[in-house]
Order: sequence, then structure tokens, then C-alpha cells
Amino acid sequence: MIILLLFGVVLIALLAYYKKKLTFSGAITAVVVGSLISIGLGLFGLLLLGAFFFSSMIIGSIASSKKDLGIVDKGQRRDATQVLANGGVSAIIAIVYFIFPSELFICGFVASLAAANSDTWASEIGVHSKQLPLHLIEWTRVPPGTSGAITILGSIAAFAGSLFIVIFSIFLWSGTFSSIYVSLIILTLAGFLGNLFDTVLGGVWQVVYRCSQCSIETERRFHCNKKTIQIKGKSWMNNDFVNFGCTSFGAIIGILAAWLFL
Repeated sequence: MIILLLFGVVLIALLAYYKKKLTFSGAITAVVVGSLISIGLGLFGLLLLGAFFFSSMIIGSIASSKKDLGIVDKGQRRDATQVLANGGVSAIIAIVYFIFPSELFICGFVASLAAANSDTWASEIGVHSKQLPLHLIEWTRVPPGTSGAITILGSIAAFAGSLFIVIFSIFLWSGTFSSIYVSLIILTLAGFLGNLFDTVLGGVWQVVYRCSQCSIETERRFHCNKKTIQIKGKSWMNNDFVNFGCTSFGAIIGILAAWLFL
């Protein structure tokens, strides 16, 4: 069985690379992450990871019609660090579950992927909002794609993204969760709160640069073929660190909530 699962992981990574959703380094890292999840949580873990990946790919394809405004650091193809930021925490939890089987770690695994999916759907769908995003820290309207900002459409998408993963997980592990309805509520909220933590973390500490040519604020080190100037945030706190914080926070909330209510 494990050989078949690992073969499936490789096929998914190759498909993602072929569809230009992953770089080569991203595809290799995805194989490692998927393999660890397959070893730790078997077919169900891999299926939930697949649900996150394919839903993100579909949502990303829809959002690709939007013009690149030059704000976000990276494009649609995820590299190794992006894959680790979104799936590294879930892979670690899967291995922990393999060593110490517990419903708590399944909840942490689900919440981590729910947070990653929540953040992805919010980013990809929120950019279609007709209203400019509201920066939660500066409390001003900012261009679409600015870290630390939200829209009503993006927030709805964030909740839906978390709910999608949790519903799928309950379908898979229906006999494991002691209370399906409580699990649905607490894990969906854990994923959504992970996305909210991502927004706050990005708004407070994520590095922001300004282009000396066009004066746009961006996450990129180079813009208009010129090196940008750092204007705020921590130089090491890029979007990948923020996303890692998102999935970590979601997992922690999921485990704590499960310990308290399940």
C-alpha cells in the first residue's frame, strides 16, 4: 500500500510541475512532504493533501486572469520554500501521529491544511473584490495583493476554504472524531484563525520594499529592473515565513481546541 501511495505522490508532483504550478524544487519538496504524510497518515492524509492542492490549483487558475500588479514576491509557481511553508507543518504532525497515534494530531493536521487552504482561497479570490482591501493595522485602503489587508470577499473565501478542508476530513475520518459537529466548528475556526493570524503577522512584521522607479510598495527585492528599498518590516520575514506562521498557528489552535472540547 505505501508503495502505491508514494507512487501517487510522485504523479501528483509531476502533474503540478507539468501544469506549471510547481517549480522543479517545489516538485521535489512536494514529493518529500507528500511521502511523509503518506507514511504518517496513509491514504486519508494523502487524499486531504490532494484536496488542498487541487482546490488551490483550480482557484489559482481562476485568479490568474488578474493582472500582476508587481506587489507579491512570487508568481503562481510554488518553489520549495513555499511548499514547506504550506505543507511542512502538516508533514511534521503526520510523522508525530505515526509515532504517537492520537485524535489530537489528526485535528492538528486537518487544521494546518485548513489554514493553508483558507489563506490560499482568501488571496486568490479576494483579489477579485470590487473594493480595495482594508489594511488591518494601518486601517487604510491599499492595492490588491498587499499583505496585512482583507476584503469581505476574501474573508468569505477564507472561511469557505477552511470549511472545505474540514468537511472533506470529516468524510475521511468520520469514525475517528468523537463529535462530528464539534469537530466541524472548532477545526473550521482553527483554519480561519490561522489565516487571520497570517494577515496580522504580514501587516505588522512582513518586509515591504518601495520601488525607486515607480514608488510602488512591493514584497519584491527588485522592481522595474532596479533594486527596491526596504521601508518597513523585518528583512527575514517574507511571505513564506508568514505562511509558515499561518499553518503553525492553525495547527496549534486545532490541537488545543480538540483537547478542550473533544
